[in-house]
Amino acid sequence: MKWNFRSAGLAGSAAAVLVAASLLAGPATAEEVVLKMAVPDWPPTRIMKDLFDKGYKAPSGNTVKLEVDFIPWPDYYTRLNASLTSGEKKYNMAVSDSQWLGAFIEGGYYRKINDLIDADPSLKAILADMHPNPLQAYATYPYKSQNYYGFPQMPDILITYYRKDLLCHDEEQKNFKAKFNEKLPCTPEEVDAMDWGTFEKIGQFFQRKKGDMLGGKPADDDFYGIAYQAGKGYDFSSMQVNGFIWQHGANIWDETQAPKGKAEGVVNSEAAVKAFDHYLRLTQYMPPVVKTGSMDIFKTDELFREGKVAMNIEWIGFAESGINPATSKVADKIAFAQMPGLKGADGKMTRWSNIGGQPFVLMTWNTAGQNKEAVDFVKWWLSSQTQHAFAAAGGQSAIKTVYSDPKYVTYRPWNRTWAAGLEWQKDVWHIPEFFEMLVQQQEQFDLAITGKQNAKTTMDNIAKFQQKLLTEAGHIK
Repeated sequence: MKWNFRSAGLAGSAAAVLVAASLLAGPATAEEVVLKMAVPDWPPTRIMKDLFDKGYKAPSGNTVKLEVDFIPWPDYYTRLNASLTSGEKKYNMAVSDSQWLGAFIEGGYYRKINDLIDADPSLKAILADMHPNPLQAYATYPYKSQNYYGFPQMPDILITYYRKDLLCHDEEQKNFKAKFNEKLPCTPEEVDAMDWGTFEKIGQFFQRKKGDMLGGKPADDDFYGIAYQAGKGYDFSSMQVNGFIWQHGANIWDETQAPKGKAEGVVNSEAAVKAFDHYLRLTQYMPPVVKTGSMDIFKTDELFREGKVAMNIEWIGFAESGINPATSKVADKIAFAQMPGLKGADGKMTRWSNIGGQPFVLMTWNTAGQNKEAVDFVKWWLSSQTQHAFAAAGGQSAIKTVYSDPKYVTYRPWNRTWAAGLEWQKDVWHIPEFFEMLVQQQEQFDLAITGKQNAKTTMDNIAKFQQKLLTEAGHIK
């Protein structure tokens, strides 16, 4: 546009005033909005904050600041729960485990978001492009209902981390073939095809004492074949046990069947007992710490990065530290594949697993303005550009058009497992009583893991407890 100032007199002065007024009009109406968010402290949330600080611009024109409270994972539930129940109303948003949804929704803290979705066609389109398994796990209460409360922040699944230098070593290959009359899996595709039977053989095969030959040289320390989570704390055995239960054709108590679905006869079915016994049997090939009740996801990750285990079943969220030489002694020796499955008589593999990851949630006390900025932030986070940037930095996306893009598998070596793995994800309970159920279940699992009781007694005790609790709560009638 060409400006025509006719003189330096009144007309020019008036024009200058109009121009100045127009320049000031935008900033005068802009506001500073602070969104306070509680998050667990781990790479996916650190990456999120970094991407926000480097590139977020609010569509409203407001200056939006994201104040993130990074809380260590072991303390996260306790501290978030303490904040919410204290009435301090400190946070506008939080990254929440899906199993907390029921307790914090019924407590009046997490806001239902159906109205926000219905009012925003672009947000609707984003959610329609999301894989249904993580969407149902992270957003719905009751589980798999049409009541939405969350948006995916970091979807996650369990996969296999393995030492390619050992599994592909010629001497180890030859010795494994001689011992089991089958090929030791080496390539990611071969490990993808591995069932729990081969996983168990790898556990047995790679048991080495300090000084034994391992990959062509004496082992520096005692070495173990396999690991997966078996800790007493939080959910650090349930998340792995549930996969065994589903793969064996059994079930946990299913809230989608309430109030008719029972716990007794389901949780302790013959198939469920067999599944848990299968889980327990494999622990004999794991590091001795497994018998102490403290081999959680952090310990298995540490053992693998320290070079003491050949194969570990772990969340993708830990993979970035595994390939970083600053945090891993085996950074250049790792490959990734799908988690093992159970092969049926027909030769088909069943791979059911408990989904990991977390959603964003909004708080009920937010103002309309805060909710608008929060939704805009979520839309930015779930946009194709940001999701690709997150994946390129080591995160994961539940957006189908993002993870089906050929570029996606090039970002990180574990991304090749992602699309296939999403198809096999289920979730644990979302009901308010989840914590009572989880604590009792973890205690019972730990008694079995540490050798104090058998699988049948364990599952019977869990089923009896859940039947009573859920009946008293009205979930079973």
